[in-house]
Amino acid sequence: MRLIRFLPLLLLVVVLAAGCGGGKKSVPANAVALVGSDTITKAQFNDLMAGAERNYKSQKKAFPKPGTTQYKTIEDQAVQYLVQEDELGQRAKELSISITPKEVQTRLKQLKTQYFGGSETKYKAQLKAQGLTQAQIDQDLYAQILSEKLYNKVTKDVKVTDSEVKAYYLAHKSTYGQAASRDVRHILVNNKKLADQLEVQLKNGADFAKLAKKYSKDPGSAAKGGKLTISKGQTVPAFDKEAFALKTGETSPPVHTQYGWHIIQALSAVKPAKQTPLASVKASISQQLLQTKKTNVMTKWADQLKKDFAKKISYATGYEPAATATTATTGTTSTNG
Repeated sequence: MRLIRFLPLLLLVVVLAAGCGGGKKSVPANAVALVGSDTITKAQFNDLMAGAERNYKSQKKAFPKPGTTQYKTIEDQAVQYLVQEDELGQRAKELSISITPKEVQTRLKQLKTQYFGGSETKYKAQLKAQGLTQAQIDQDLYAQILSEKLYNKVTKDVKVTDSEVKAYYLAHKSTYGQAASRDVRHILVNNKKLADQLEVQLKNGADFAKLAKKYSKDPGSAAKGGKLTISKGQTVPAFDKEAFALKTGETSPPVHTQYGWHIIQALSAVKPAKQTPLASVKASISQQLLQTKKTNVMTKWADQLKKDFAKKISYATGYEPAATATTATTGTTSTNG
């Protein structure tokens, strides 16, 4: 398991929508940027860069040297991350959203329990292995909780109506249908001569399953005596046509497809196609539509945030990021196995 620092979903949305800023204020000597009246200090920036360098070392990778394009990219990401985080913090205050130290510690306890079985020793060992500090983790968890609270606040009134669910179901009705199907078995060989010989043996009473196990080159069914369940329209046309035309128990003559020569036997009657009723998929459709609507609302919200702060951001000389920031490697905490 690795603790990986990256931007949470909400911050990522905002970063991808972010511009360079158009402020004209003079940035203090100890700062890299101003966001309205807030100062992004060089100490914050240096801490983020130091964390990025430690992360590189933990992965046994050389950290880019100052003056290189790669180093400038990481610098831009760090500055932009801090700016976006501050923007979200300011907007959170306007929305009466607050995060207490207790909430951060609760989230930290959950992380330790889920990934380290509650072991403080294992947790600290992982921090050391990745070159992370507790202060970074606390800040990352704070950003994670902030992101979640903003998302919940902004999308709390998003609803999906029954009529929207029904309209989607009708527009995608084929998605919720179940094609006709039947159980068959077949023998697949490379040439017609062998297929003809096997057909003769079957007509003379040979055991279909034994012949399939011995001769069929279909790896998915040979070991099972050639048995498989097929759905109409999901096998190659010639096979599909013959398989669904057979009477139950009937065996086909050799059928040629791009895979070779098949002998098919129908084991069951054709199960007719069925349409999954709306009631059975209503909940899943509703959830899908709700998530889509929430994502759209958040995208618009993030775009408006960008516009609101576009002229409130000023950067110190040398710290101006590119027009659009990329995903930072210096953001919040998550866990991957």
